Amino acid sequence: MAEIEELSPSAGPVSTRPPEDEIDDDDDDDEDLDETLMERLWGLTEMFPDKVRTFADMSAQCSVSLAKMFYSFSRSALWVGTTSFMILVMPVVFETERLQLEQQQLQQQRQILLGPNTGISGGMPSMTPPAPSKI
Repeated sequence: MAEIEELSPSAGPVSTRPPEDEIDDDDDDDEDLDETLMERLWGLTEMFPDKVRTFADMSAQCSVSLAKMFYSFSRSALWVGTTSFMILVMPVVFETERLQLEQQQLQQQRQILLGPNTGISGGMPSMTPPAPSKI
């Protein structure tokens, strides 16, 4: 076995030199880029305890599951809302539009037959109070 020298001030100056690998390793930095990001992240998982990795995996799976459920629910809710609107509200809108069109046609007919003043007033009797009747 090799002797281990004690490092102390009385032992004198200590010279250190880098290992031979690191001396001419200037161009080797580009070779380390061969691994992908996923491989690097997978290598980092070894730093964490099993419980932490398990918890992170479960929370990621739950997040993905919740996102899928929310997406599915929002699609269904949008479908129900849209079809309900079309079935319940659109007939009322169409009927209202049809009634307005009929009223406009009647007003145009009155205006043509009775004159322009009648069309504006709508053919209604004047708003003057009726004459008092004698009892």
